[in-house]
Amino acid sequence: MEELWLISEFEKIVALNPDKVIRLLKKDKELFWEVVVSAYLDRKISLSKAAELLEMTREELIEEFHKRGIPIRKLSKEDVIAEVEALNCL
Repeated sequence: MEELWLISEFEKIVALNPDKVIRLLKKDKELFWEVVVSAYLDRKISLSKAAELLEMTREELIEEFHKRGIPIRKLSKEDVIAEVEALNCL
């Protein structure tokens, strides 16, 4: 793929100015959705955090996951702690 240089350069910009990149990602709703869901599936964020980032309730996100065929992962100990912390922030 000839555009690999573009990805490499983008990684540099992410490292130098992450806030700008996040603002850019949030402008493309579908791309932001894909990034958040990928982070959830990779166990980098909890379901509650994914819902918060996508500006949805946890229940709405679960329903959307079911519609799209995205699996809801089983909660680990760390997930339970993250879920409780998210609830405490409300």
